[in-house]
Amino acid sequence: MNVHFSLEKQDGSARAGTLHTQHGSVATPMFMPVGTAATVKSLTPEELVGMGAGIILANAYHLYLRPGHTLIEELGGLHRFMGWKGAILTDSGGFQVMSLSELRKVTKDGVEFSSHIDGSKHFISPEVSMAVQRALGSDIVMAFDECVKHPATREEVKRSLELTTEWEKRSRAVELKPHQGLFGILQGGMYPDLRREHFQMLQDIPFEGWAIGGLSVGEPPELMYEILDSTAPLLPQQKVRYLMGVGTPQDLIEGVARGIDIFDCVMPTRNARNGTLFTSQGKLHIKNARYLRDPAPLDENCGCYTCRNFSRSYLRHLFQAGEILGARLNTIHNLHFYLDLMRQARQAIQEQRFSAFRRGFLGAYGLAPEENLG
Repeated sequence: MNVHFSLEKQDGSARAGTLHTQHGSVATPMFMPVGTAATVKSLTPEELVGMGAGIILANAYHLYLRPGHTLIEELGGLHRFMGWKGAILTDSGGFQVMSLSELRKVTKDGVEFSSHIDGSKHFISPEVSMAVQRALGSDIVMAFDECVKHPATREEVKRSLELTTEWEKRSRAVELKPHQGLFGILQGGMYPDLRREHFQMLQDIPFEGWAIGGLSVGEPPELMYEILDSTAPLLPQQKVRYLMGVGTPQDLIEGVARGIDIFDCVMPTRNARNGTLFTSQGKLHIKNARYLRDPAPLDENCGCYTCRNFSRSYLRHLFQAGEILGARLNTIHNLHFYLDLMRQARQAIQEQRFSAFRRGFLGAYGLAPEENLG
């Protein structure tokens, strides 16, 4: 089994472990930079490795549409295509089909949809999604599922669970490449009992890891944490747990507190390009006039390339001038911040002081921990 997880330490519900893949082992908890179209925007693989990234996320839907999974396989697979030697997780495309295509038709067989690029018609089924991800050669393949809109009625969610369960069983039935592992996705909307019901429907499928989907889709953070409180304990202790599409630094810390091992989100890279930076003292909007003459680094406590070499004044100038370097330096900082936050959380778990670390971090953001754990 090439993809597997080793649980090494627990502090309360928080977990420290290692996710093993053919393309390297990654310490958890961890954050995956998002490289949707086979690139983490503005950064090179070497820069990502330098800031501690061991795994990135790419998206099967986008790569299927452009440049095409068969082309990528012909050129040696996704790792070689993008020059990335670490691990890769590919999202199945289910969420993008639902969110990006206004014209779609869902049947028990799969989803017929229009490309958001040129309007061309396409059909993705569990078998097609697995074939695309097999061709890409990612280390971790996500099962094909339906992510229901939010808000959704109980009846809509329950109906979707039947379809998603069948799709995930069909995903498992497809033979992947020997180095690939398949993760199941637990759905159930904002209904804790339906989350439990869905786990019971999926629990006999031999997945290499588990993901929690359908969160961070517009619900308030308190509701997301409430769902995690009841959902995370359902998942097998010896399998890695992935919370999809989450989120803010607070979300990561609260997720770790509830037993989540892996996160991904476009927030650090997208916010960087928009001039919003994450620091140990909270968010900073670099375009603000207060930074016009500020000689200080973004974060005195950060050791990233940006903070070691450039002032807030210079970064504000680059942003105001629309310079590409500004987006790059901001992205370097934000991703370094996220990755280092997970490194610090792991160390705190190993040293049995995660609760104090959590309170200190959230306190610097002016937040109190959400105390209802488990």
